[in-house]
Amino acid sequence: MSRFACRSSLLWLWILALLVGCALEGRTTALPPAEVAAEIRATYEQALPTLPAGKQRHYAQRLYRLTGDDRYLPLNRAYGKRLLISLRQEIDGLAEPGYVARRAREKVADYPSRSPKQRRRKRMLGEWGEIGYAKSLAFRLVQASYHGLLDEQHLPGYRRALAYLEGVDFRPFLTDPGVMEIYAAQVANLVYYLHHLGVADLREPVIAALRHHYPPSRDGELSRASYRNKIYGMTHLVIAASDYYQRRVPDGEFDWILAYFASHLDRILADTKEDIYTEVGIGFLLAGREDHPAVQRLRDALVRAYDSRAKMVPSERGGTDLSRGEHRNVLAIMLLDWPGRLHPGPLLELPVQ
Repeated sequence: MSRFACRSSLLWLWILALLVGCALEGRTTALPPAEVAAEIRATYEQALPTLPAGKQRHYAQRLYRLTGDDRYLPLNRAYGKRLLISLRQEIDGLAEPGYVARRAREKVADYPSRSPKQRRRKRMLGEWGEIGYAKSLAFRLVQASYHGLLDEQHLPGYRRALAYLEGVDFRPFLTDPGVMEIYAAQVANLVYYLHHLGVADLREPVIAALRHHYPPSRDGELSRASYRNKIYGMTHLVIAASDYYQRRVPDGEFDWILAYFASHLDRILADTKEDIYTEVGIGFLLAGREDHPAVQRLRDALVRAYDSRAKMVPSERGGTDLSRGEHRNVLAIMLLDWPGRLHPGPLLELPVQ
C-alpha cells in the first residue's frame, strides 16, 4: 500500500471514529447513579405541569412515597379529588340495572389499540365480560384506600362497590393461561388489589398458575415478547405486595423470584427493556437486598442507557417524549436513588362533600 493510501485509510478511520463518538455522545455518562437520578428528576419536575393529569399523578405519588416531601401533596390531592368524583358516580351507577354491562363495554371500547400487544389485550378483555370494568373499579377503590379515602365520609355507600366485587368470580380470569400469557403484570396487580380490599385472597392459586405457565424449563421456547411478559409479571408480584412502594415486602416471601432474577440476569438485560429490568432491580430493593450484586449490575445498565443530552432514559427505540417516558424514568429515579425508608400514602385531608 502506498504512503498516500495508508494516510487516506487512517484519515477515514479517524473520521469514522469521530462520527461514532458523536452518535454515542448523548447516550454516555460518567455520572454516578444518584446524580443521574437527580438530572432525570430535574427534567421531569420542570415538565410536570405540562404532562397529562394521569402522568402527574403517577409521578407525584411515587416521588412522595420515595421522599415524603410535602411538595408532591398538591398533585396527590388533585388526584384524590378526581378519584372521589369518579367513584361516587360508580357507586351510584351500581344501583342501576344494566350499568355494569354498559360500563364493561365502554372499558373495552376505550382500550387503546395502537400496537399489536394492545389489540391482543383488547380482544382478550372483550371475551371476559364485566372483568374489564371490575378490574378498573378495584384499582380505584385501592387508590382510595391508599389515600385514606375509603370510608363513609368521603364515599357514602362504598360498601356497595365492595359487595359488587365480592360477587365477581375473578379466579377463572386470573388463572387462565391465555390471560397470563399477555397480561401477567396486570394479573399480579389485580390479585393484590382484591386482597388489600378484603374481597378475595387468590394470591396462592394465582402465583401457582403463573409458576406453572412460566416454569424456567420453558424459557428456551419463549419469544422475546412472552419472556418480557413473564419477567414483568414477576416484578409486579413484588411491587403490588408492597402496596406500590409504600413498604418493604416480608422477608423471604419472594425469594423464589429474586433467585430467578439473579440467575437469569444476563438474559433479562439482553431481552427486556429499561422499564422491566429497572423493576427487577426495584424488586431486590423492596426485599431489603440493596447490597445484592444484581442491583449494581442493573444500575450500571440503566446509567449506560441514560441520555445525558435529553436528561432522561429514552425508550429502547431512542424516543425522548417526556409523557411516554414518565413510567420508565420515575422507575429510574427510584432504582438509582433508593431511600433509606419509604413513606406510605399520602393520606389526603380532603373536604367532605
